[in-house]
Amino acid sequence: MANLKYYDVILKPIVTEKSMNSMSEKKYSFSVHPEATKTQVKEAVEKMFAGTKVASVNTMNLEGKNRRRGNTSGKTSKTKKAIVQLTADSAEIEIFTGL
Repeated sequence: MANLKYYDVILKPIVTEKSMNSMSEKKYSFSVHPEATKTQVKEAVEKMFAGTKVASVNTMNLEGKNRRRGNTSGKTSKTKKAIVQLTADSAEIEIFTGL
C-alpha cells in the first residue's frame, strides 16, 4: 500500500458529459493516484471538501493507449479513476458547481 497523504490522492476532477449527468445522483468522478485505495480516496474526499460524507467509492484502472509518432510507437501512462457516491444528507462539492 502506498504511503500517500490525502492531498496526493486526488489528482484532478473528471469533467465529461457522462460525469456531469451523474452529478444529479451525487456521484463525482476524479482522477486519482494509481496506487491509491478506496479507503484513501474516501478519506481524501471527506478531508478536502468540508461537509461531505462518502457512501461508496468505485475505482477502475485504465490501461495506457497505444500511440505512434512516425516510426516510433509507445504507450501513454496508466491511470486510475474513482467514482465517489455521496450520502443523501451530504453537502455538494463546490468544485463542480457552475459547470
